[in-house]
Amino acid sequence: MQTTRKAKIVLEDGTTFEGESFGHHKSVAGEVVFNTAMTGYPESLTDPSYAGQVLVSTYPLIGNYGVPPRGNDDRGLSRFYESERIHVEALVVADYSFDYSHWNGERSLAEWLDEEHVAGITGIDTRELTKVLREHGSMKGKIVVEGCGDTDFVDPNADNLVARVSCRDVIEYAGGSKRVVLVDCGVKHNIIRHLLRRGVTLIRVPWDYDFNALAWDGLFISNGPGDPSLCDAAVDNIRRALSAGKPVCGICMGNQLLSRAAGAKTYKLKYGHRGHNQPVREAGTDKCFITSQNHGFAVDDRTLGDDWAPLFTNMNDGTNEGIRHKVKPFFSAQFHPEAASGPTDTEFLFDEFVKLL
Repeated sequence: MQTTRKAKIVLEDGTTFEGESFGHHKSVAGEVVFNTAMTGYPESLTDPSYAGQVLVSTYPLIGNYGVPPRGNDDRGLSRFYESERIHVEALVVADYSFDYSHWNGERSLAEWLDEEHVAGITGIDTRELTKVLREHGSMKGKIVVEGCGDTDFVDPNADNLVARVSCRDVIEYAGGSKRVVLVDCGVKHNIIRHLLRRGVTLIRVPWDYDFNALAWDGLFISNGPGDPSLCDAAVDNIRRALSAGKPVCGICMGNQLLSRAAGAKTYKLKYGHRGHNQPVREAGTDKCFITSQNHGFAVDDRTLGDDWAPLFTNMNDGTNEGIRHKVKPFFSAQFHPEAASGPTDTEFLFDEFVKLL
């Protein structure tokens, strides 16, 4: 029997929306952000890039297909999720479906949230809440549940969230003869799957691990949460790696860290890019792609050095979506080519990276 309690979401400017708590009944705080995807809530909730955030779904009906079962493959990777656990602080929806139906649905979303001690709130006018966030930008917020007491606002971006979600030890996934160092800034399991599918051996290292002493043929820098300016240890290691001239590729946070290693600056976006429908254009061409994205910071194109150039540009707001070196085999993308669930038109970027090895 799934139960609800009266609850409310309160933004730092005092704006309040009342609803009902589902999932785990507790009061929590974080950065309130919105995602425009219509599907894929199991993947989004387990994406480490959402660490510290209260996630608002703009699509109104959530929970109708339940959640898939737990379980790992023979490499220890989750079969259906993007990491080992839920990373969001809370989930905000307009209409939660207590009944679910799907061939792969093992339990309800509320049961899963309760098991992992993650709060959820339903009955919220998410259209109005999203309009507030678009006008004022992402804000600190909290969910206060009846009988669970109040809580203080927190700014998760003041902490090094990458350090929170990165692996703690070096992990090797055997594959082909080419060895790729994967800097884990909060890597999604689907990135690992795609690289292994292309026949390379992966050496997954913590975000601040000095991998330069290892034997490697290529460097891959993963996605991750929070402010890239707090990851100086990773930037220093990447900068040293660039001097070797070996192939380097970055995704999302990897784009920002590679850019900072190249001397560029990053900044916080007003409300970020989160969803499956972000259009990007490849520089110097008329090719456009619909991409999946999840980030709150961006690279300042104006601060790129003369040896670097933008690789992709966001067609909605003109912000950077990737960089490339004009001569050396270094490139990155701000979006997620391998997104699950999401468009996969840009999976060719993995092929381009492996070809360079």
